[in-house]
Amino acid sequence: MRAQEGLEAKVQGLVDRAEILECLNRYARGLDRHDRELVRSAYHDGAIDVHGSLAFEVEDFIDWALAYHDAQLHHQHYITNLTIEVHGDVAHSESYYLFVARYPDRNTQLTVAGGRYVDRLERKGGRWAISTRVCTAEWRAAPESKLPDRGRPLIAPQVCVSHDQSDVSYVRPLEVELAPEAG
Repeated sequence: MRAQEGLEAKVQGLVDRAEILECLNRYARGLDRHDRELVRSAYHDGAIDVHGSLAFEVEDFIDWALAYHDAQLHHQHYITNLTIEVHGDVAHSESYYLFVARYPDRNTQLTVAGGRYVDRLERKGGRWAISTRVCTAEWRAAPESKLPDRGRPLIAPQVCVSHDQSDVSYVRPLEVELAPEAG
């Protein structure tokens, strides 16, 4: 009986990982296809997404991201080097990303950027989705940036990106909060 329980736990772990990977792929595909509903399906209600120094509630993030990508002729998001830790209905993942884009006014010049998505995912109602995301921007090879600044709130406290265990990828549980808006 004990071996069967161990096998069931391993199978459930594989199912959880596959569903989390599918969630992360929906996000990338949704952005590349400008499919708001597909991007939204990767997040739970009330999710927070931190991209560099900007922090958003999920709906505001999707508005910002789609506006950013509307300015590009072509773009693709690649997700690689994935690690996933599952503990019941909560998981933490870290995935490296590679982003490639071409703007209409730059002919053949490409913007290429890399970083990591550090996520806290939760299973709610049987569905894995992102509840908190921190997107680190580790490097960028690009002409002048066209990142739109829409006056979004920052996070409090700032996210630590480093090559040691003070890096945001080690934070458990991963939680961020929006800084109060200056009034």
